[in-house]
Amino acid sequence: MTSLVLQGVSKRFGGLQAVSPFNMEIARGKITGLIGPNGAGKTTVVNLITGVYKLSQGSIRFGDVDLTEAPRHEVARAGLARTYQTIRLLPDATVVANVMIGMYRHQKTSLVSQLFGLPSSRAETARFRDEVFSLLDRFGMTRYADYPAGSLSYGDQRRVEMMRALALKPQVLLLDEPVAGINEVEAARLGEIFRDLATEGDGMAVLLIEHNMRFVTNLCDYVYVLDGGVLIAQGTAAQVVNDPVVITAYLGDDEDA
Repeated sequence: MTSLVLQGVSKRFGGLQAVSPFNMEIARGKITGLIGPNGAGKTTVVNLITGVYKLSQGSIRFGDVDLTEAPRHEVARAGLARTYQTIRLLPDATVVANVMIGMYRHQKTSLVSQLFGLPSSRAETARFRDEVFSLLDRFGMTRYADYPAGSLSYGDQRRVEMMRALALKPQVLLLDEPVAGINEVEAARLGEIFRDLATEGDGMAVLLIEHNMRFVTNLCDYVYVLDGGVLIAQGTAAQVVNDPVVITAYLGDDEDA
């Protein structure tokens, strides 16, 4: 299966080495974890993948597509979608409208068709709404379809952002702390959705950035650990959470404890 491959990727901001050169593979059909303490460089890596930041060195490829220098819109066109650590919704727009934004990549009707409400445009809009409601149903959000997104709870706003990313129909889904502020029961339900996304059909490649170690351990097939922008460990979830170097990174040494 096609993988998203980072080779020797690094990022420097002036004199600050935010991410030191490292390699990572995000395989389709798998959930890959990227963990580390606050300030470890995890979100910086996602910003490099999605074209928000330019690489200082290294390369990023998705199958035969070279994304090393790709701007954001080309990254999205290649089949990558993300959520954000800080929620970014249109608070006054409905849930349906917010999710519908994610459909723009698949829009085929012309601007003229849309402006004059021609049958082709109406048919496309109806199809998009059906697909949006399928996502709402999957996330248990149908009853909130016409609610302003900003009126929802924090956890439900998180779900709207995930649905908007999925509306792009990505091959790679990058989730930046998707269960932050969400209770364990709700997190477990989302975990089931993420697992289904990775395993059903051709299988999506899922990158999960998360501080909830129980969630990571239960869900991820393979985990990379950053600390201070340096890759300090990688392996299965069980291997990583029992690695003394990882434990020290999260909890400090005996003197600190």
